Amino acid sequence: MSALSPARSLEQLVRLVRELLRLPAETEWLEDKVSNGDAAEIGSYISTLANGAALAGRHRGYLLWGVEDGTRVPVGTEFDPLRQKVGNENLENWLLRHLKPQIHFTFHRVSVSEKPLVVLEIDRALQQPVTFKGEAFIRVGSYKKKLGAHPDVERRLWKSFVLGAFEDGIAADLLSPSDVLQLLDYPSYFRVMKAPLPESRSGILDALNREGMARLDDSDTWAVTNLGAILFAHDLDEFSALRRKSVRVIQYRGSSRVETVKEQEGVHGYAGGFAGLVGYINELIPSSEVIGQALRRTAGLYPELAVRELVANALLHQDFLVAGSGPTVEVFDDRMEITNPGRPLVDPLRFIDSPPMSRNERMGRIMRRGPCICTPACATSVPRRLRTPPYVTDSVSRRETVPKHRG
Repeated sequence: MSALSPARSLEQLVRLVRELLRLPAETEWLEDKVSNGDAAEIGSYISTLANGAALAGRHRGYLLWGVEDGTRVPVGTEFDPLRQKVGNENLENWLLRHLKPQIHFTFHRVSVSEKPLVVLEIDRALQQPVTFKGEAFIRVGSYKKKLGAHPDVERRLWKSFVLGAFEDGIAADLLSPSDVLQLLDYPSYFRVMKAPLPESRSGILDALNREGMARLDDSDTWAVTNLGAILFAHDLDEFSALRRKSVRVIQYRGSSRVETVKEQEGVHGYAGGFAGLVGYINELIPSSEVIGQALRRTAGLYPELAVRELVANALLHQDFLVAGSGPTVEVFDDRMEITNPGRPLVDPLRFIDSPPMSRNERMGRIMRRGPCICTPACATSVPRRLRTPPYVTDSVSRRETVPKHRG
């Protein structure tokens, strides 16, 4: 189950509902009910609205109870999802069990115009249509229909999955301009881009909007995208869906994982915190004194360029749709292992001579524009400098094992 829907305050919920009620009619991602609490009906609407949100390019769909169908006037509801059971099973667990994939949805209770309402917030479908009891649904006109009965709509839905990207997802929404600037380390963005910092708040927000890191939505509130949060968050822990994507660095004693010497988890976004991350890793790597023809110098067991590029590759090429894990750097006495979620897009045996491929193109473009982060020319030199380190791949992650560098 994903965790993309934000944790909302009561004030944010009221604002959300008021904005939804301003729409003149229901849409493919918005449905009104008064008190219909039939579990199977709710399940089919979760499929309908998740698929409809994907088709419409929205990040979430909504089902409102306590709103009169047609007039869209709040009338209140007696429906209580927390008390609803299907047999001896609570409603949320029952619904989740019959959904595939198990997308995230949340019930909220809120009072608007002194009328009790219930909001079901549903994450959009990602990668494939959401089905309920094996059947996918979609809204056609004003009616809920089986997706398979409308092949043209089904083709458009599948096309939306191909065109969609993690970077476009919403990490936090219903924000004020001050909230955006508090969540994002915007000075680091302008520093990495070697661009002058605008003098006004509106100039900063315009730049973040153009880059796709923040977005002004239809309700005149702001949202921070996954792209902005993962690259320039002040604190990734502020974004519930991205907490597990921070980088963990672990140093072990010896060549096994029996004894941990140090463990550190990153806080900042990847681009804003990249220099500090690489510097910290290089401090953990054992070094030795090398005597040249005239001078002595201290050299790490691995070239700094290789460490920088391997870490950058792990960040850029991970699969963010693999839940529950993030990039990890493990430093042993005899090697370093760098792991990221997602199988490689290219056969590891063909990394050097295959055309470049990336899951996260916009992330890569921004990080490559920062000369202190990574460059395509440097990336191709890493395997040669390390005499092609071995790669171990399993079903959900890629691990790069870097042996000691021998000069």
